[in-house]
Amino acid sequence: MRGEPSCPKCGGRVRPPGLFADTWQCDVHGTVHPLQPVVPPSVEALTVVVKRARVPVWMPWPLPVGWLFTGIACAGDDRSGGRATAVACSGPGPLGGMGELLLIAEELGVGLGARYAGIPGPDPGPHMRVDDPPDVKLHAAGRPTPLWPVRDVPPDRAVFAGEALGMWLWAIVWPEQTGLLMYDELVLTDLRDAGAEVDLLPCGALSPRLLD
Repeated sequence: MRGEPSCPKCGGRVRPPGLFADTWQCDVHGTVHPLQPVVPPSVEALTVVVKRARVPVWMPWPLPVGWLFTGIACAGDDRSGGRATAVACSGPGPLGGMGELLLIAEELGVGLGARYAGIPGPDPGPHMRVDDPPDVKLHAAGRPTPLWPVRDVPPDRAVFAGEALGMWLWAIVWPEQTGLLMYDELVLTDLRDAGAEVDLLPCGALSPRLLD
């Protein structure tokens, strides 16, 4: 488990602001919003990210039957606030076995979603099949939200992307067959608006997907 901030685009080490730059710096990607260390899932850890976030913190609510909250990641620092969030959930897949879901909200150019999707970043636009009707229509913050499939991803996952509340919204599922979950009219809640209901969130073991 990482114990210090890293680059959200490549996972490499980053240099904090200092004498020669007032932003976090990656040797490969230049100025970045640092990915904070991932900690075991808990309501307390989630609350810290929610309070810092300047982007949505998406969670299926209610969670599908048998599913658990299994971790959260955030890119940004105390000065800039959270500019990307990734929420992990795990549970029984539609065709049996265990499935995993990452929901990522991020500002343009952060690159966290592309990294977890396994494609060149920073944004999904060049890889989205927008010429076809959207594959998935879910509800995010009470609004119908279309998501399109993302091409060129590794064969072990399915990736969908779109826009919600003015930010990129990524949905990444493992294994690929778990993508069927996205056709069940999922309802996503921005946990910044959830209030005391967050205290009832069932937590599981940390998802290794957040450490990739």
